[in-house]
Amino acid sequence: MIKKETLAFVNDLIAHNDRVWFQENKSRYDDAKKNVDDFANVIIAELIKTDGSIPKEITAKQCVMRIYRDVRFSKDKSPYKNNFGIGISARGKGNDGAGYYIHIQPGASFVAGGYWLPQAEHLKAIRQEIDYNTGDLLKVIDDKEFKDFFGGFDKEQTLKTTPKGYDAEHPYIEILKLKSFTVTHSFTDEELMGPNAVAAVLKGLKLIYPLNVFLSHAIL
Repeated sequence: MIKKETLAFVNDLIAHNDRVWFQENKSRYDDAKKNVDDFANVIIAELIKTDGSIPKEITAKQCVMRIYRDVRFSKDKSPYKNNFGIGISARGKGNDGAGYYIHIQPGASFVAGGYWLPQAEHLKAIRQEIDYNTGDLLKVIDDKEFKDFFGGFDKEQTLKTTPKGYDAEHPYIEILKLKSFTVTHSFTDEELMGPNAVAAVLKGLKLIYPLNVFLSHAIL
């Protein structure tokens, strides 16, 4: 589970996002990072049992994202992120394909997965797979447990017009218009700090697995 001290550290970091404060509270960061690493290692070890594409040697070291922001090309010069992120895939946190993501932030934590903003070639291949094998995708996203947990695809990244090569009257045009094929489920702070936190997060990741299989097959 995620400790209340970890969430408290992130809350304070959001309020005091500067290097002086961070150095003064470095021991708190180290404790929080260890908690997130331990949580990630348990999740990864269990997820590997479901998703065999994740190498057995992958650990939190390859999956937990840096707290330090790259501010070179950003107007926001805050040096630190306001969350802990865990990216899990065949390549750990760095992956050009389908994967899993756990976001830890007070009042805004979530689990997500799928393929976020695929490159043009992959996007074309995924749309073609959806068009040719719609039934395989529907078996995943229309599953009652999946729908109850996620609802449906995230809609933030969507074309305003019909994608090239597809009819506006296509029965699944709203899915084909997506630019990202991801799903998200939010968690409360209490859920992440509770004794069932690992099981709850794993439930979401395991439900995402068939979606990732479909998306990965599309870009082979």
